[in-house]
Amino acid sequence: MNPQTLERLEYARIKTELSTYAVSYLGKRHIAALQPIIDARTLRRRLDETDEAAGVLRRGASIPLPSLTGMEQILDLLGSGYVFQEQDFTHLHQFLRSCAQLIDYMHGKADWAPNAAAYASGMHRLDRLREEIERCIRSNRVLDSASRELSKVRRRMATVEERGSRRLAELMAKHRSILQENLAVQRGGRFAIPVRKEYRKLVKGSVLDESSSGQTLYIEPEEIRQFHDEMELLRAEEGREETKILSELTGTAEQFAQELRVNAELVGEYDFLFAKARYALALNAVNMKLNEHGLIRLRGARHPLMGSGMIPLNFELGERFRMLIVTGPNTGGKTLALKTIGLLTLMGQSGLLIPAEEGGELSVFDRIEADIGDGQSIEQALSTFSAHIRRIKGILETAGRRTLVLIDEMASGTDPGEGVGLSIAVLEELHRRGTCVVVTTHFTEIKTFASATPGCENARMEFDAETLQPLYRLTIGEAGRSYAFAIAKKLGIPDAVTRRAEELTRRSQVKPEQTDASGTGDAAVGTAVPTPKEDSRASSEAAAPRANPAPAESSSALFQAREDRPADDPALLPGASLRRAEPQPPAPDTNGSPGENKAESGEEDGSGSQTDFFRIGDSVSVPYLGKTGIVYSEEDAMGTIGLQIQGQKIRIARKRLQPHIPRESLYPEDYDLSIVLDSKENRKKRRKMERRHMEGVTIVLPPDEPGDKR
Repeated sequence: MNPQTLERLEYARIKTELSTYAVSYLGKRHIAALQPIIDARTLRRRLDETDEAAGVLRRGASIPLPSLTGMEQILDLLGSGYVFQEQDFTHLHQFLRSCAQLIDYMHGKADWAPNAAAYASGMHRLDRLREEIERCIRSNRVLDSASRELSKVRRRMATVEERGSRRLAELMAKHRSILQENLAVQRGGRFAIPVRKEYRKLVKGSVLDESSSGQTLYIEPEEIRQFHDEMELLRAEEGREETKILSELTGTAEQFAQELRVNAELVGEYDFLFAKARYALALNAVNMKLNEHGLIRLRGARHPLMGSGMIPLNFELGERFRMLIVTGPNTGGKTLALKTIGLLTLMGQSGLLIPAEEGGELSVFDRIEADIGDGQSIEQALSTFSAHIRRIKGILETAGRRTLVLIDEMASGTDPGEGVGLSIAVLEELHRRGTCVVVTTHFTEIKTFASATPGCENARMEFDAETLQPLYRLTIGEAGRSYAFAIAKKLGIPDAVTRRAEELTRRSQVKPEQTDASGTGDAAVGTAVPTPKEDSRASSEAAAPRANPAPAESSSALFQAREDRPADDPALLPGASLRRAEPQPPAPDTNGSPGENKAESGEEDGSGSQTDFFRIGDSVSVPYLGKTGIVYSEEDAMGTIGLQIQGQKIRIARKRLQPHIPRESLYPEDYDLSIVLDSKENRKKRRKMERRHMEGVTIVLPPDEPGDKR
């Protein structure tokens, strides 16, 4: 996805909010790396996992998610020669015990949450390591039972300590009369008795300290020093034995280093999964049906960053029309509607549930392009119009059938006449490509274009003309008004000025009004544009002269071919990843090979079938050449597909091709197909150009070789 599109639609804010629901560093790391997914089946599994996790939480269950406290350091140091300390093993033991609880818990949910439970099946219990830690470590201390030698040393230490305490008590009783107080103290870890200064010579030993007044000396008796020295030797022996035990325990942990890393990674996945589920519950979000042919249908949709104050949005695109022109007054909610559509699509393609009503549907797009905001930049010397044109240029370079384009305030920032002409030309080109487009505008000419073009539709943001308050509701099938004069009056512009403005506008709109009277509807005064275009196509086309008839006719044919919506793919329905695929009986072979049946059933007449849709990266067979090739460019308006065969790029008519191997079977997920389809030199240039602007660096693509386009 285009990083600038993610920024304009505030995708990073969604990730920031989502991150507050994660509790581990690995869960937060997964969220930081979250990006929209373009593979529909992978996305279907991600959405179903999130829905299952939300179902677990709805049942009031408390998830025994292991804590990863201290585990980051442990995993980093495993195998480095570092000897783990008692606290490290305490953290590791807590992690292992929680992992075992999580495995048992998720296995119990396997019947109704199979996708979410599947992660637990990859986790390791590591009972041997956990039991070994329990035998040796407890409460951040090495236990006596860890080894026989350690037990002996500690028994000797206890004996020496007891003898020393008894002898110290005897000495205090003996010298009671010369003590400042009848209490033994410690100085520097050594026992001493408080002797009055004048009786110093009566006690044999070393002075360790004196009081602030100098009247009391703290003396370690000579006999007690012998006990202390003996204890020091025993403590050193105890430390050596503890280090030996910790070293052996570290070696045992290193034997399971891979299993520990797998467990930690899966705990991070679970944290990520349940963070998405908690976020879904906070938004009252639901699972969505998916498709790959550009259909969006939302009811009661809400922008996730607007809270409960937003009026829900009803929206559809891609079935009766693939281009929607939204009009209405300023501050009426057009831009918010545009951002809502784009952001919810990004959320859905990121495996997040959608804040909308049940029964909605989203399309999986390869790219989402957004031109929202004025884009002015003093540093880059960009005006509003030049920034807008730069974005449009980028859109035209990449837009295709699996692209969603969102453009706010089209034709703004320059001369209205030229801006409108340029905008309509851009819309015609996007329409020719079959791109899904949502545009906001104030210009009547663009509304007229939508009402007269097959596959395009008008929509308006509702506005209360009496109270001059926006209603923030989207109505599809009607063009809206800007209400500029009414809003200007409300905001205090003098009546004389607004009356003069209305007079000037009426004079300049005489011809457009006469044109609208013939059938397209006067968008300037709010006349509804008819929705059933089949009934008014003839009058609409007669009323709105087309600057370029040939592209319009091809667009009409293209749209007509798409009006029969493809059947829903069962694998993309909500919960589809919970069902097992049933084997399909082979089709009866009555007329020869499958390739011959396919040709006889419609490929030769160009009708094709839904299964003949080739994607970039698919391996296809070219029977008349006896070769196979890799698709580098999807079908264009002429019905040809770009193939790379033995290093050469040619375009061949789709009906001449047969499926061979899908890209999922050839390459792993997220594989960079430019490695196969582009030269090494061009790939290096692209990487450099993605990082920064490279003056004078260009990428030259070789021309396509002529192929069979019949």
